[in-house]
Amino acid sequence: MARKLERKPSSKLSTSDRILQSAEKLFSERGIDGVSLREITSDSGVNSAALHYHFGSKIAVLEKIFERRAKPIAERRMQLLSELKYNRQGRPGVEDVLRAFLRPALESQGTPDGDSFRLLRARLAFERETVRRRVLDNAFNPSSQKALSELAKALPHLDAKELQWRFHFLLGSMVYTMARPGRIESLSEDQVDTSDWESALERLVKFASAGFHAP
Repeated sequence: MARKLERKPSSKLSTSDRILQSAEKLFSERGIDGVSLREITSDSGVNSAALHYHFGSKIAVLEKIFERRAKPIAERRMQLLSELKYNRQGRPGVEDVLRAFLRPALESQGTPDGDSFRLLRARLAFERETVRRRVLDNAFNPSSQKALSELAKALPHLDAKELQWRFHFLLGSMVYTMARPGRIESLSEDQVDTSDWESALERLVKFASAGFHAP
């Protein structure tokens, strides 16, 4: 699914940061279960005692990575969602809600560390449910619940279950877009470039909006 990321931890980083940088790279390449603690310590140039001292387990390392990478995304979402404008009926625009929710995740791909986290986020979709839910719930539940709340205001005719199903499809579209597997590039003979996150954002907002507005 992804090319191998050739980035070694900087010797200027702290021990914990070196562990996190190596783990993020390795997890994004092979998934959580495909990486051992020994490989993380070897790649980061630290001993196993240091890893256990700072984190204790592989899942704790993963949670810390998500805490660091997801926090700016979640905070940006909450900020944009709090700035929504409402009409006289107290309803925000559906596209405005979608853009506020999607933009922070997609624009993060343009940051220096965005590539490895983008791949890791996509990999996590295929991990064990207990791992997925533990990590993603902590990282994104508050901002996702806020988005759902705003969509409920914008679309009062949809019951909660229907809205949740449509949000489920939105999440799938977002993660697949972030994963950039290259399928549409192949099918379009490279006429479509999904690495253009701004173009992807506007198209995904239009596409998802039609789905949320469907009868």
